[in-house]
Amino acid sequence: MEVSYFSTASRFSYSSCSSVSESSRFRGFKVHLWNQSIVLVQLSIRKRRNPRNLVSCSQKRDVLVVDGSCMDEIYDKLAERLVPTGAAMFSPNLKRLVGLAGPPGAGKSTLANEVARRVNRLWPQKASSFDDEVKSPDVAIVLPMDGFHLYRSQLDAMEDPKEAHARRGAPWTFDPSLLLKYLKKLRNEGSVYVPSFDHGVGDPVEEDIFVSLQHKVVIVEGNYVLLEEGSWKDISDMFDDKWFIDVNLDTAMQRVEDRHISTGKPPDVAKWRVDYNDRPNAELIIKSKTNADLLIRSINF
Repeated sequence: MEVSYFSTASRFSYSSCSSVSESSRFRGFKVHLWNQSIVLVQLSIRKRRNPRNLVSCSQKRDVLVVDGSCMDEIYDKLAERLVPTGAAMFSPNLKRLVGLAGPPGAGKSTLANEVARRVNRLWPQKASSFDDEVKSPDVAIVLPMDGFHLYRSQLDAMEDPKEAHARRGAPWTFDPSLLLKYLKKLRNEGSVYVPSFDHGVGDPVEEDIFVSLQHKVVIVEGNYVLLEEGSWKDISDMFDDKWFIDVNLDTAMQRVEDRHISTGKPPDVAKWRVDYNDRPNAELIIKSKTNADLLIRSINF
């Protein structure tokens, strides 16, 4: 079993260590259980020691595989994983950031939204303090990476604008440094406004999604959030939990081709788009699944 420690600013883990009771204290931290993980809430404002001084066990990664007879069953399992137990859910500073990656056509947006909806339903059932007659606030929210596409005007200003637009969706057509900036602000301050993406216009919409202090679970979904290159690696390091949707590549590409056709592209153009852009991107993304803590076996919707 992997036991992960989550604070409001960092993540570190160890494997095969002894269990910790819900009411115990650990070198200046209050310890709360969160399913197979525990939450550390710092008790003082003294400078925190290097996590390596706190943990002396192996840091080997254990990867959990989640599957089921249908996607609804998988959504339920993932939601249960994200709902903490006991006093952990009442920590005012607690934020659990989940990075969800997978190739185009894997169903990232659907999975993220379905899991968030289930977390919001389960949370008040676990927290007996909620008044049955008062609608409980949402505690889970989805933060899509799509809002960090470069603007069309930025693509127009590139050395080869035609190629830039043709390859839109590749890693270099996003702004990972901006996403990292917002994730750091969220981690440090507890709330942030982030952009969404208007598919009708084809550009980001500034400050369209508000991740507030009440949100305890933030699912950041996108193609490249688990990459280990440049700023993408810094983004990957921000997450408390890293998920990857494991899907057959040909199945995913057929879904993407169908999606292109549904938006009005002729079949030959849709197929060209998949072969020229979506498949190369997907092949790169699949390499990042080795960075995941959890693999989700995708099945037909």
